[in-house]
Amino acid sequence: MSRLRKGVSTGLAAGTFLTLAACSGGGSSSVPGVGGVPGVSEGPGAHDVGLILPLTGRNAAYGLRMRDAAKLALSAKGSPALDVHDTNAPGGAEQAARDALSRGDAILLGPLTATETSAAAPLAVNAGKPELAFTSDSTQARPGVWVMGLTPEQQVRRMVDAARATGRRTFAAFLPDNAFGHAMGDGLVRACRDAGLKEPQIVFHTMDAQNIDDGLKTLSAIETRQPAAPAPTPTDVPAGPSAIDPTGETAANLAGTAETGATPPATPTETPAPAPQTVPVPPPPFDALVLADTGLELGRVITALQADHIDSSQVQIMGPALWKAFDGKLGALHGAWYAAPDAHDRMGYVAQYRALYQQAPSPVTDFAYDAAALAGSLIRQSGVTTQALTRPDGYMGVDGLFRLRPDGHVTRALAIYQIQRGGGARIVVPASRDVAIRPS
Repeated sequence: MSRLRKGVSTGLAAGTFLTLAACSGGGSSSVPGVGGVPGVSEGPGAHDVGLILPLTGRNAAYGLRMRDAAKLALSAKGSPALDVHDTNAPGGAEQAARDALSRGDAILLGPLTATETSAAAPLAVNAGKPELAFTSDSTQARPGVWVMGLTPEQQVRRMVDAARATGRRTFAAFLPDNAFGHAMGDGLVRACRDAGLKEPQIVFHTMDAQNIDDGLKTLSAIETRQPAAPAPTPTDVPAGPSAIDPTGETAANLAGTAETGATPPATPTETPAPAPQTVPVPPPPFDALVLADTGLELGRVITALQADHIDSSQVQIMGPALWKAFDGKLGALHGAWYAAPDAHDRMGYVAQYRALYQQAPSPVTDFAYDAAALAGSLIRQSGVTTQALTRPDGYMGVDGLFRLRPDGHVTRALAIYQIQRGGGARIVVPASRDVAIRPS
């Protein structure tokens, strides 16, 4: 394994390190500032890496930080030039891709969204140039176009594999009826199919609280699991002769006093009624449950889970990597999992980004950094080819090991985080350093 990345990760067993050179002076002579866009070269024929991102408009904050991350990745002396185009300019992502390709760029990085990717990808494919898109929509993946974002399928597949290792075999999902929820559901179906498990039961819900309650009741089969309440047994008036009142006289006396309001005589042989026994509710018809909600809807789902007696003592609850941003508030889901990159892997990158730009990088910048570092490494060596991009042992990026598959999908090594009783999460299953490439 050649070690190409400096200062971020060491001692790992698989993958090629991507270049991260030490930064000084706030910039690099290999990517001079031209045309009002710092770090972008514009001389004809000088462009090797095309970067198409929203530099203006509502997504500009993301695009500008991602551009800065790409500049950092290509800041070492001898790195290829970075050719940046604004997908929010006239003509959108399609025109940005057309301009980059017309300038002879060897590879396209970006755009940011699925809609933009669907517009730019055909141009890259027709030109025979690889594209590393930053969307997390796995439906955009195809030969020659790789989806670099953290997709729902990647997250679900990792959690299914980890849950299977603990003996879970019956999976279900309770998901919001939106694009993200359906992507999580599709990922679960594929993961279960590839693992030889039976097809998961999936229920989608709207934002309405009653719909959430009703949907989870159906999925959890709570009405068939809830034990029937025992018939009430009168304790004030005995039902007739018994071991305590063999003649039934006490019952008659009590009945009479009940009508007149008189105080009944004390019965020395009375015994206190036994305390009612709590009957445990059987588990639901699944032992692993995938959720995808956030915000107010997640709060409603948690309430419904408690009402339907679903918790991590019987069911492995699993959710999206989005939970990482607010897992300190999820103590009610203690024991639940989510799959996400190991934050320790990106510490070096965060330090260098902060030192250069005086702010911490947002997670989406990681994909721009890795894509640019990979492009720069290949251009400096053997050139950007499908064979080089899809090397079997993969690459070690700022979020850990990742592999580009020939079909355009990306396999990432993700850690399993478990939510703690008081909130927050800790890693219970480390990120694998040897992620197998799976066929579609």
